[in-house]
Amino acid sequence: MYALVDCNNFYVSCERVFAPQLAGRPVVVLSNNDGCLISRSDEAKALGLKMGEPYHLVRPLLEQQQVRVFSSNYALYGDMSRRVVQVLSNFAAELEIYSIDEAFLDFSGMSLLAPDLPAYGIRVKKTVLKHTGIPTCVGIAPTKTLAKLANRLARRQATTGVLVLSTSEQWEPALAATPVADIWGVGRRYGRKLQEMGILTGAALAALPEHWLRRHLGGVVGQQLWHELHGQPCQGWNPAEWDEDDQLQPAASRRHSITCTRSFGRPQHEAAVLAEAIATFVARAAEKMRRQGLSAHLITVILGTDRYAPTAGPTTHTGVVSLPVSTNDTAALTQAALHGLHRLRRPGTAYHRAGVLLSGLEPAAQAQLGLFAAPAADQPRRQQLMATMDKLNARFGRQLVGLAAAGVAKDANGQPKAPAWAGRSAYCSPRYTTGWHELWRVG
Repeated sequence: MYALVDCNNFYVSCERVFAPQLAGRPVVVLSNNDGCLISRSDEAKALGLKMGEPYHLVRPLLEQQQVRVFSSNYALYGDMSRRVVQVLSNFAAELEIYSIDEAFLDFSGMSLLAPDLPAYGIRVKKTVLKHTGIPTCVGIAPTKTLAKLANRLARRQATTGVLVLSTSEQWEPALAATPVADIWGVGRRYGRKLQEMGILTGAALAALPEHWLRRHLGGVVGQQLWHELHGQPCQGWNPAEWDEDDQLQPAASRRHSITCTRSFGRPQHEAAVLAEAIATFVARAAEKMRRQGLSAHLITVILGTDRYAPTAGPTTHTGVVSLPVSTNDTAALTQAALHGLHRLRRPGTAYHRAGVLLSGLEPAAQAQLGLFAAPAADQPRRQQLMATMDKLNARFGRQLVGLAAAGVAKDANGQPKAPAWAGRSAYCSPRYTTGWHELWRVG
């Protein structure tokens, strides 16, 4: 049996933990650069606000209905997600982090510890709420696909926020009540195709022969979906792994690339400003890569112009730099990225966004050496330097220690000052749990 634990309106819930007076009030969270709605409370949804709506278009409605607006605060959301995962790790031998607000628990072999699955699910839900303040829903079923379905129905129908679909008598009516496009693994494109063929519900899809799904829904993927819908687990399992700091991290084997991109608050022309932005993005991506024990062969620099400009031609421009030996050293990656930026940037061009993509990932401990190049003599010292820098930033706050190429401006409290390229973030809450000068004060 598998359980899917999903945090309700996660970004909004994180904000409400530190502003409990917002309970029952409509709240929305905006994307990077305060662009569009990416999280809505149930009260905001009841007002007709849609996911992805541009902020500037719905702003009059938000003001009229006194909706509380927050800029995205990913430092807070990431830390709250980590806390939720730490709590969930106490309820199952293995856990898979599916996204920032979702995790699968493997309940295999737990019949003695959890003979009453609905009660166990309620216990999970109450414990997460008690220790983190984050409300959740729990769906339990024999496969991950059915657990996803159970979670969806628990959110919409179950009064306890927990739903167990352990037998075909339980999941078949649930499939019949679910549009086929909402079945996990079907997706929008296949959903339209199935609806055109008269297959409208999950039950209708499950009633088809196995060979039909294999033929029409992507071969082996369709065949696996058929088994999942009949209670036979086929989805892969990627358990979270404990790092050296006793924190659970997603399985590194799932990573094929690591990206860090941002839109600017205003267009940028200057080479120095663009270089600081690229260096900052490299530092963040490299830190994430080291945390997962990986190194990269390729780094792609991304620059974007105004996608709404009337001029013809592409608005996203990329330059790829190949490294002779894979690395996760921030300094080496920054040097390569700035070289790529120099080749890619066009003087006088206004850029609205930028980013980096690290690819060609492989385990750092098994990095393929160059055919003619000997390992750098100072490599152990560089690795120790990166590890020390990561520990300092993890303990005292992101960007406390970094390369000068990423900018060195500080505010009156000695904290990193918002750079010239920073996106709009007019409604951002403090980093209550990760910034020493922004800790939550009571009283």
